[in-house]
Formats: sequence, structure tokens, C-alpha cells
Amino acid sequence: MRRRLINSTLAVVLVVIAVFGVSLVIVETRTIENSAQESVESEALRLLSIVDGRLIGGEAVTPKVLSEQITTDRYARITVPGQSTPLEIGDRPSGGVIAAEERGAKGVTVRVEESHGTVGREIGRTLLIILAVALLAVAAAVILAVRQAHRLAAPLTDLAETAERLGSGDPRPRHRRYGVPELDRVADVLDASAERIARMLTAERRLAADASHQLRTPLTALSMRLEEITLTDEPETVKEEATIALAQVERLTDVVQRLLTNSRDPRSGSAVAFDLDEVVKQQIEEWRPASRSEGRAIVRSGKKGLRAVGTPGAVAQVLATLIENSLMHGGGTVALRTRVTGNQAVVEVSDEGPGVPADLGARVFERTVSGRNSTGLGLAVARDLAEADGGRLELLQQQPPIFALFLSREADSAHEA
Repeated sequence: MRRRLINSTLAVVLVVIAVFGVSLVIVETRTIENSAQESVESEALRLLSIVDGRLIGGEAVTPKVLSEQITTDRYARITVPGQSTPLEIGDRPSGGVIAAEERGAKGVTVRVEESHGTVGREIGRTLLIILAVALLAVAAAVILAVRQAHRLAAPLTDLAETAERLGSGDPRPRHRRYGVPELDRVADVLDASAERIARMLTAERRLAADASHQLRTPLTALSMRLEEITLTDEPETVKEEATIALAQVERLTDVVQRLLTNSRDPRSGSAVAFDLDEVVKQQIEEWRPASRSEGRAIVRSGKKGLRAVGTPGAVAQVLATLIENSLMHGGGTVALRTRVTGNQAVVEVSDEGPGVPADLGARVFERTVSGRNSTGLGLAVARDLAEADGGRLELLQQQPPIFALFLSREADSAHEA
């Protein structure tokens, strides 16, 4: 590209120099020739006036006297009436000449000649000056073309490197500008694209981490159900466990769909009215085998018959996260308590463990924040799921820990209360 810019600039400059240079040469040549002709004519008139003056005054007209009145590189021939031999001053030039002849009132004729070579030398000097100026113009054009080519080519190379970085998976914007509006516009677009790609990559990584964390425990519970099915020969037990396993698969499908929906648009909720007691009962049944293996219990208390507004799968996943945290980090009995406050249904999950460290507090819901060497994703994802349906997840008490899930109540049940 640099070569093309330099070549195009030089081509324009050379065309301009050629057009104006030829015109200037023609004009200057004619000017010099006309000036030389006018000078010779002026010389002839001057000599004629001198000769006429001397004749009128009765003075002698001799070559010695007139030789001082003419330029040395010119030839003059003066014809005086009554003199058989013309007067000649200087050496007559050979070849082409520039001549002027004037005749006076007393019959005196003066002819002045100048070699055309003198004019040719003057024209040659003028051409040399024009050529020197043209060469300086070409040199200046080369310097300017190189600088301009570098100014344009370097940013384009830099933009190409930025695009290559984006293609190789490095979405960091460079925020470089070059003082050229068109190139700055391209840089703005590339930076905006880099930021969008960075957000997309962050969302994809976040989705992968959330899915891995949220599906790990349900899949483990499902595996335990399937193992129980393989270890029993009782048809009723197999049927019961298979029914529970199918329900778990449906909830896993709902969790996956919910994660995908949140990754695209966290505000796109799919809230419906549902039986909150049924979701709480399902979670207690699913987590009871795990609690028994730990030698602990899961109990429920509080108001029953509540209907809330939300996504059942998302609510189940939030409760599963809270129960898992209690089993993993807490101690003693895990208690689920349902209650009503205003137009909201509340599910509290607590245990008898040491609780949330005092230095964490509300930061326990931030991603990668954990006081027990875990991933720190569970509560953050649970909070996102709760907020997607208009609910909220809060830490009501740090020691012993009490987490509360607030959900909107169904309008009819709220009026009944």
C-alpha cells in the first residue's frame, strides 16, 4: 500500500510539473525572444538618434565614436547619405541573428544585429532554473508521499493486527486513535466488537461454570436413585424410585433451560403460580438420602398451603443450593420453614452450624467469594435465579445461618390471607 500511495502521489506531481513546466518553458522562451528583439530595436533607435544629432551639429560620424554607444556582443551597420561606404561597428554574427533596422529623417539607416546564440544561452539558463525547481518539487513530493504513506499505512497495519488479535481469541480493546476520521471510525468499531466479544466470552464461561456447579449435585442425587433401583428387586420400590428419578430429570431439564435463558437475558422470566409446598416437599425427599448418609436430618415447619409466583424449577434449584450449603458447610438439623410477610411467601433454610464468617456478611452472594474453600458460585447463581422471577435471596442471620427466599404470592391466596 505504501508503494501505491507513493507512486500515485508522484504520478500526480509529475503530471502537474509536466503541464505547468512545459507551459512555463514556452512562455519564458517567447518572453526572452521578445525581450531580445525589443532590446535590439531599442539599440537601433538609440544609435539612429545619436547619428542624426551629430549630423545636425556638423560633427563627424566615425566608427570609433559610435563603438562606445553599442553593446560589445552586437553588430551595427550605419548607412549615411553622401558616404559611399557604410559604417560598421563590431563583428557581424554568423548563423541565425536577431535584427532591427531603423531609418531616420535625413536618410540615415541603422541596422543592429545580435547572434541568436545569446538568446539561446539565456533560454538555456532559464530552462536549468525551471528544471532545478521541478527536481526540488519532486524531492519534496517524495518526502511528503513517504510521510503520508507511513501515516496511513501504519494505522492500517495496526488495525489489521487488532483484527488478527480478535480472531485469535484476544478480545481486549486497544483504544488507539490515529487522527484520521475514517481510520478512527474503524478503530471504534473494532473496539466495540472486542468489548462485545469479551462480554460474550465472559457470559459463556459464566454459563459453563454455573451449569457445572448447578448440575453436579442433582446429577449425583439422580445417580444415587438409579443405584437404589439397581440394588432392589421390589417392583414397588423400583416404581417409586423411577418416578422420583423422572421428576428429577424434568427438574434438571428445567434448570438447564433456565440457565440458558438467564445467559441470554437475565430479565426474561417465566414466572407462573405454583404450589410452594410441593416444591419444598420434593427437595426434602431428594436430599433426605444425602442427609441420612451424613447422620443428619431435614425437617420442615411453618405455614402450609402457600402458592407463590415464580419458576418452579428455579425455586427448587435455589432451595437445593441452600440445603446443599447447609449439609456441606453447616451442622446439625437442616430446617425449612415457610411463612408469610405482607404479600410475599418466604422459605427460610437454617442449620445449627457455625454460620457465615463475620467478615463475609452480604458478600457471601458474590461470585468466587467463599468462606469454606468452595467455588463460591452456588449462592451467586441462586440469587440470580431468584431475582430473574422477581424474588430475592437474603441472609437474615449469620450465626446460626438463616437464608430466606422471598417470592411473590398468588393474588387470590394473598387476598385470602
